[in-house]
Amino acid sequence: MTPPAKPALRAVDSRYSEAEWQTRVDLAALYRLFVKYGWTDLIYTHISARVPGEEGNYLINPYGLYFEEITASSLIKADYDGNVISPAGAEYNHAGHLIHTAVLKARPDVNFVLHTHSRAGAAVSAMKCGLLPLSQHSNIIIDQVAMHDYAQVTNDEDECERLGADLGSKFIMLMRNHGLLSCGRTAAEAFHFMYYMEMSCKIQVDVLASGKDYIVPDAAALASLAKFGAPGDEPKGGRAWPGLLRSLDRADPSYRD
Repeated sequence: MTPPAKPALRAVDSRYSEAEWQTRVDLAALYRLFVKYGWTDLIYTHISARVPGEEGNYLINPYGLYFEEITASSLIKADYDGNVISPAGAEYNHAGHLIHTAVLKARPDVNFVLHTHSRAGAAVSAMKCGLLPLSQHSNIIIDQVAMHDYAQVTNDEDECERLGADLGSKFIMLMRNHGLLSCGRTAAEAFHFMYYMEMSCKIQVDVLASGKDYIVPDAAALASLAKFGAPGDEPKGGRAWPGLLRSLDRADPSYRD
């Protein structure tokens, strides 16, 4: 029998509610999973989480830390207006603030937002065709992929509105000439969508690089896979998440600190 995932440690610091501490541990775990799966880009991508019970507040990484250094207690709490609540004087990535608050404001149903600049993800983001229905991975999530065109940002408010509108009710975004974004009601769900999107992009790059003719499944198969992969009442990814945490705990449980 598979042992249960190690529960989140209770916060010693009285500033954190039990719900916030659990969110911090889950968010720190996502940062470490980015390292494990090779989705990092030095210090320049970001993952965020809504603070439970605190309207307009969210958690994000302190700018400058590598993802393997991030822990539950090191995360920055800020508000949607850009004010750092704690720790005092901490700095976040401004582009990260823009992207994550845009999604969190536009999508009150989601609590975690992930953003990558991975090699395969950036490659597919530069392809005019977008994501192609080439694999089981892609066909499970392809109906959940929105598009957002690259632009020189001139006004933060305008860009936030455009990004949120482009995402709509989808859970994944292909950010043209930039990278990928996923979101979820839980950390597990946000990871699920990013994992399938990253795998889809790797497979697509491999297939197109081969120069061989490729096969697209028939319409009935595509419809069946899309239905299987569609978000339902129960958030996606819950079955795999405990195992992901166990793998982190075996390697380095310091993300829980």
